[in-house]
Amino acid sequence: MENLRKYGNAPFNIAVIHGGPGAPGEMAPVARELASGWGVLEPLQTATSLEGQIKELKTVLKKSGDLPVTLIGHSWGAWLSFIFAANYPAFAKKLILIGSGSYEVKYAARIRETRLNRLSEEDRAEVKSVIEILNNPAAEDKKTAFARLGALFLKADGYNPIICESDESEVIDCQVDIFQSVWKDAAELRRSGKLLELGKHIKCLVVAIHGDYDPHPAEGVKKPLARVLKDFRFILLERCGHKPWIERQARERFYGILKEELC
Repeated sequence: MENLRKYGNAPFNIAVIHGGPGAPGEMAPVARELASGWGVLEPLQTATSLEGQIKELKTVLKKSGDLPVTLIGHSWGAWLSFIFAANYPAFAKKLILIGSGSYEVKYAARIRETRLNRLSEEDRAEVKSVIEILNNPAAEDKKTAFARLGALFLKADGYNPIICESDESEVIDCQVDIFQSVWKDAAELRRSGKLLELGKHIKCLVVAIHGDYDPHPAEGVKKPLARVLKDFRFILLERCGHKPWIERQARERFYGILKEELC
């Protein structure tokens, strides 16, 4: 799989980092929106370990980026950007974390419960069935199950989303193998407390943008990061779910904030 897409014109000093792990292409709408004013890189993670994804991102940015870059990470991509900036501070001009996962375990327990409470009884039963497939080493066609789980959670994650077929067509096939291997490493990093500790090594400004309807609790981002980062701002978007760029009520404000941060 090609692991980089470019938008706009040089200098390429902005990179959008997708979530998942294993959901390449989801940041394409954001990259396109920004491309009229900036050169944007969209790295697509292909490595099957956390260390591999960090090295892969370094290679892509060093080869194709005009360093230092502003990293705009969504969900897992926010974590990856955070980890990367701690390891390679000279590469990062600014971090913008969108819909980031929680940085301490105590906040994470609510996420699945919140999602399930927002779904119908039928959808909840399907979530359980799909998770059983993904957890079964002998199960076949896990890619289909993973994609279906993503679709079910999308229902729970959005406040009032606009789903555009053109946007969805740019999402590359879900990579379940990447999700399972990378997430195992990432979850252990958070459980041990080392994820949050990495914040002490980040030198640049960090801006977190979070929807008030996002099932990932806002306080799980705001409170921990405020303790460890030297330069940090938190912005809460009202009537906004996990992906601000698809939310009817929040989309315009989200892009306004994003562009202001890039100027």
